[in-house]
Amino acid sequence: MAKFSWSGKGKDGKNVKGEMEAASEAAVTTQLRRQGIQPSKIKERSGALNVELKMFAPKITTKDLVVFTRQFATMIDAGLPLVQCLDILSSQQENPTFKKILLQVKEDVESGSTFADALGKHPKAFNELYVNLVAAGEVGGILDTILNRLAAYIEKALKLKKQVKSAMTYPTTIISIAFIVIAVILVFVIPAFEKMFADFGGALPVPTQIVINVSNFVQDYIVVMIGAIIALIFSFKKFYATKRGRELVDDLALKAPVFGVLIRKVAVAKFSRTLSTMISSGVPILDGLEIVEKTAGNRTVEKAITNVRLSISEGKTIAEPLKESGVFPPMVCQMIEVGEQAGAIDTMLGKIADFYDDEVDDAVGNLTAMMEPLLMLFLGTTVGGLVIAMYLPIFKLAGAAGG
Repeated sequence: MAKFSWSGKGKDGKNVKGEMEAASEAAVTTQLRRQGIQPSKIKERSGALNVELKMFAPKITTKDLVVFTRQFATMIDAGLPLVQCLDILSSQQENPTFKKILLQVKEDVESGSTFADALGKHPKAFNELYVNLVAAGEVGGILDTILNRLAAYIEKALKLKKQVKSAMTYPTTIISIAFIVIAVILVFVIPAFEKMFADFGGALPVPTQIVINVSNFVQDYIVVMIGAIIALIFSFKKFYATKRGRELVDDLALKAPVFGVLIRKVAVAKFSRTLSTMISSGVPILDGLEIVEKTAGNRTVEKAITNVRLSISEGKTIAEPLKESGVFPPMVCQMIEVGEQAGAIDTMLGKIADFYDDEVDDAVGNLTAMMEPLLMLFLGTTVGGLVIAMYLPIFKLAGAAGG
């Protein structure tokens, strides 16, 4: 609950003011009107403590959203009133951040807002896709069906995200560990060997001397190197934040070897699943494409979807601009074209999404299988090479003593 300061006119026409604790501004307005007060100004009191608490408040997870959507659909299907559903679900919600939002949604609905409008006030919890589908469900009187579709869509989108994350996490983790191990060897282990070799005297083997030189360089410039890495990351983020930078990076990502194929398949699966869900739920295709465009996550794919939207607004087909974009595979364009001709574009998009979900599964499996030997080779070459280089003088000394 937040604290609000308010001012307004009482029943006798006199100016009154005060403070109130409530879930939202709308709740304060409702409560004041019940007391016969006409509010003129309502302001949330946000102190430093409030800001700090908001920073550490738990985030709303995809799992929270899926469970809420499934339960809400079941209750609506059973015939429970909207406000009662929200009351029950908010009371049993364990996430305090989500609980607060659900209470605010309930207050807004009680105040006369539509369910979709009430959800739209909380974009961090309910995105544009969610709000538009709920609006279509309210208009069509099929809110329970829409909510079930939404829950299924969110679950599949989460699965897709996890697949991509797992594909990226494994090589990133191995390479990070390798660099940490190499850094420890260069900064702490090799200097000890260097001191020992100095006591032996004599010329060192070339590989050993190279490793010692690299170690000395890292020790002398490690702060500069760390600073350069941080500056590089910061510069990349700044560059990617620009329109031209994002276009260039996203285009290169789609063309990248190995990972580019995976990114393309994920983009096709996401596009097909989202548009299929929206069209089958009664959202106009142009509105659906606008939302799909915003959630594409890749500038090159966004431009392709923009061209599709312009094509349809001019009375043309979906398939033609998709073919011209070069982003979507020919098979996908042909299937969409058949779906358009048969008047079953949503069904065809659903089939494409299912097919590409499986393709992403295979791509992730193949990528992991291919990366394992390459990473082992990288680790063996770098770490093993360093160890061998440092033991060469010892082997040489042992050989000389034996001779």
